[in-house]
Amino acid sequence: MIEVLVVDDDVRVAQVNAAYVDKIPGFRVAAKAHSAAEALRRVEELAVDLVLLDHYLPDETGLEVVRRLRERGHQTDVIMVTAARDVATVQAAMRHGALQYLVKPFSFAGLRAKLDAYATLRRTLDSGGEAEQSEVDRIFGALSATAAPELPKGHSPTTAELVRRALMAATGPLSAQELADRTQLSRQTAQRYLKLLERSGRVRLSLKYGETGRPEHRYEWVASL
Repeated sequence: MIEVLVVDDDVRVAQVNAAYVDKIPGFRVAAKAHSAAEALRRVEELAVDLVLLDHYLPDETGLEVVRRLRERGHQTDVIMVTAARDVATVQAAMRHGALQYLVKPFSFAGLRAKLDAYATLRRTLDSGGEAEQSEVDRIFGALSATAAPELPKGHSPTTAELVRRALMAATGPLSAQELADRTQLSRQTAQRYLKLLERSGRVRLSLKYGETGRPEHRYEWVASL
């Protein structure tokens, strides 16, 4: 389980965000905090993997919290979750080491997309070893994943999410048949959703030529979108 600290000065908002986190498989809320001092204390006390951090806190800013965490040697990952949307704050968050920035107000789907991408990033990094350029690109782009696009009539959001997860978890491009095998969908259904995601720009299509000379269509999640 990925242990999460939810930090927001508004008690009600913190409760809502914590409820969102607890709905996502693989994540658990370790604690909630409502000030910078309390957030720093919680990180010291608990084995926290990820901090969902508001910028506007009553005693110090969220950016100051990140700076203090790094000064104290804590490598806890941080995703800023805040209404602060000025470019200077976003840039400072990047320079202080925040992994991602989610602007309020946001939907459950928006938060889930970020956390699912974070979980994928954790699995990739935990595997260790060396990385080719494509793998490096995936690591650096993983947290930019967005929620699934609006679907045309006749398409299921649940199926689209299943396809998205399978593609994000893959270590390389998949064919429609490989995706079908991983998701228990029919090849035709897998192909239909792959084409939809390709048209939306979420999936990149490449061709692999075999001995027969006929190219095989292979699909890869585009993490930078």
